[in-house]
Order: sequence, then C-alpha cells, then structure tokens
Amino acid sequence: MCGIAGLLGPDGDDLKMAFSMASLLNHRGPDGTRSWAEPCSNGGVGFGHTRLSIVDIRGSDQPLHSDDGCVLIVNGEIYNHQQIRNQERSFQFRTKGDGEAILAAYAARKNEFSWVQRLDGIWAFALWDPIRERLILCRDRLGVKPLVRTVTDQGTLLFGSEVKSLRAHPGHMPTLDLDALVARIAYEYPLDETTLFEGVHSIRPGNLEIWKINENGAEIEEVHRWVDDTSINVNQSWSSQNDAGPLLESLTQSVADRLMSDVPLGIVLSGGLDSAMVAALAHEASERTGYPLPACWTVAESEDNPDWVAAEHVCQTLDLEHHQHILDENAFQKSLPNLGWHGE
Repeated sequence: MCGIAGLLGPDGDDLKMAFSMASLLNHRGPDGTRSWAEPCSNGGVGFGHTRLSIVDIRGSDQPLHSDDGCVLIVNGEIYNHQQIRNQERSFQFRTKGDGEAILAAYAARKNEFSWVQRLDGIWAFALWDPIRERLILCRDRLGVKPLVRTVTDQGTLLFGSEVKSLRAHPGHMPTLDLDALVARIAYEYPLDETTLFEGVHSIRPGNLEIWKINENGAEIEEVHRWVDDTSINVNQSWSSQNDAGPLLESLTQSVADRLMSDVPLGIVLSGGLDSAMVAALAHEASERTGYPLPACWTVAESEDNPDWVAAEHVCQTLDLEHHQHILDENAFQKSLPNLGWHGE
C-alpha cells in the first residue's frame, strides 16, 4: 500500500504542508516521500505521496505527470494497466507502472465518469486537471483503499489515506464524533461516510467527486457513483455441475491478477478455508503469470493453536514456503497504543 494526501484551497500550493501531511503516512510507504504543489485561480493545490514500491520500482515515483499537465497520486493497483496501455498508444507513457493507466484513461475520456469504469483494480486517487482547474477524488467500487476528506473553516479541502494526515494542517483540529463512535460500537462497521472524527468523511466506495475552488474556497461540484447494472436472478438455483467451473476460474484469475509485482509477495495464512483456498489457487496463478509463488506467514500465541496446526497442514500439503511467528506474552496490551494510532 501507499499513502496519499493533499489540499485544495486558499493555501493549497503550500509544498511543505503537502509533504508534512504525507510524512504522517510513512508507515504506509517506507520507500520514499514526495510532494508537489502549484498555484491556481483563488489559491492552489498540493499533493503528497509515500510509496511502497511494488511495480516499476525505480521508475514510478509519484506524483505522476502527463504531457497535458495533469497530476496524479494513487494508492492501489490497476490490474488491467497493460490492456489500457495497448489501447491508448497515442498517450505518452513515462513509466512502466500501473498507476499511469489512470492518466491515460482520463486523457481519453468521453464524459466525466465512464473512463473510471475502464479500470480493473483497487484504488484511491487524486487527479488534478490544471486546464479545467478541477480536482478529482475517487475510490474503487468496494472501497478497499481508504480516502477521507474535510474542509477547514478557511475553505481548504484536506484529504488523505488516513485521518492522521489531516493533523498536519493547522486549520484542522481532530475532535471525536461520539455519535459515530456509538454507531460503530453497535454495528461494528460504519453505516455511511462518517468517520470517528467530526467533520471528516470518507469518499464513498465507487464514488468520483469533482472539486473546484472559488473565492470562498474549495467546494464540491459533482459526484458520480459507479452503479453496476449486472442483474442477478435470486430465484435461479446454483448448479455445482454447471457453475463450479466458471466460479473456480474467476477466483483463480483474481488471484493471478493480484500477483502483479516486481517484489516478493506473501499470503497471510490462518489455516482457515479462505486463506487456504487462496494459497492453493496461487499455484495455478503463479504458473499463468510467471510470477513467483508467494510464501505464507502465520502468527499465533502458541503452537497448540488450531489455526497454527491447520496452516502447517496446508503448507506441507501444497509444498509452500512457510514463515511462522509466536506472539510474545501480553503482545496485545503492549501493542495497544500503536493499534489505536494505526487503526484510527
């Protein structure tokens, strides 16, 4: 994962502020922190990015730039980036990374949203179009990658992968939202775009927001939502004889997509059905893609833990490299402050 952060508003072209916001996300991207900023009408815009290098390790530092002046920061993976590269040969690609496919798709857009639907992957990104002077914030359909935002009293839009990045700006004072906290405790997950902090909201999964800046500061101009028109007949019975094959193929291809990497990957293996299935499918996926077979990692409080035993069984059966770690006594209590900081 990587970390993205930025601002749009009267003080948006503050390069040091963009860097400071991103620096609070260094745990998301230990391979380098970069920032960019430029003025625009009524203020400016600034981006910060902390990178975890996975694809095109040396050539895809962010922000990414296009020949028409657009600037992009992204946290995520675009699995079909090679397909978009083949389709958009007139676009001047500067890297070999997957993120640049977003700029290519945007450059070829025919409207405000359908270009995003060309992307296959998981993402949270911010894209600045200097010609239109518009900022685009977008998340993938399932909301795998986080992206939050708030607007200060002075009219500056702040956004980031985590709420803590907003703390770098003096116009933001984090205040606990007790109503949201009660709802989170009751339902164990958020019911809407609220976070645990007053005035800070998540970009909804599948949403694309377009922001502009005027004499009063940043304001949202348009919101587009990815609505899948796939229809499902709930009365239609599922046949293991007819449907198991396509389902297995879909799962295998999904695992193959996620092996896209220029560095070693791993599987967190609990020994349960879900992670064991991913480990098993990784064999076929590795053969298809040519990427190395990922190793597995298991953590438990003792070797008697059923998950520990089951994970050993899986790796022995599938002949997988297996790394195991026994947690220290009182590991949870010792880690609680860090869990609070990183879990927000």
